[in-house]
Amino acid sequence: MSGSVSQSVLHAGQRAPDFELPDAPDHRTGTTQFRGRPTVLAFYPADWSPVCGDQMTLYQAVMPEFERYNAGVLGISVDNVWSHRAFAEDRGITFPLLADFEPKGEVARQYGVYDEQSGVCQRALFVLDGEGMVAWSQVAPSGINPGAEGILNALDGLTGIDSGRRPVL
Repeated sequence: MSGSVSQSVLHAGQRAPDFELPDAPDHRTGTTQFRGRPTVLAFYPADWSPVCGDQMTLYQAVMPEFERYNAGVLGISVDNVWSHRAFAEDRGITFPLLADFEPKGEVARQYGVYDEQSGVCQRALFVLDGEGMVAWSQVAPSGINPGAEGILNALDGLTGIDSGRRPVL
């Protein structure tokens, strides 16, 4: 993205900030619920944009591979819970989509991936280990779907599981 980011992106070896965000009007989900297992954080700019839709749909399709690693997946954008609900239903997404809506982008700022100029999250991926440390991170250009290969490679490194049968994504 061409906008300005509020701080530097968290990298491998850094402690990931714990957070909870709404995933429904009356429910919150966050990193502490996934402690003890790998967690994938997929920050994305906006529900309903073509690249974001393709990216989140891909992660849903790859969910069996993520489950082999016992990894939780959380999608995060600044959209509100109602947008997330409609988007998830439309795309068949079953993993939580978290609303970093108010205060807008607060969690994205903590991870160094909030774009102040455009007012959205950057397209950024983090794999956290079971203790909440960043094991891997990547920021992709906003118009590029980063796929799942980097995530799966990071999970391979954390768990020692390598199916050897998955396609390059």
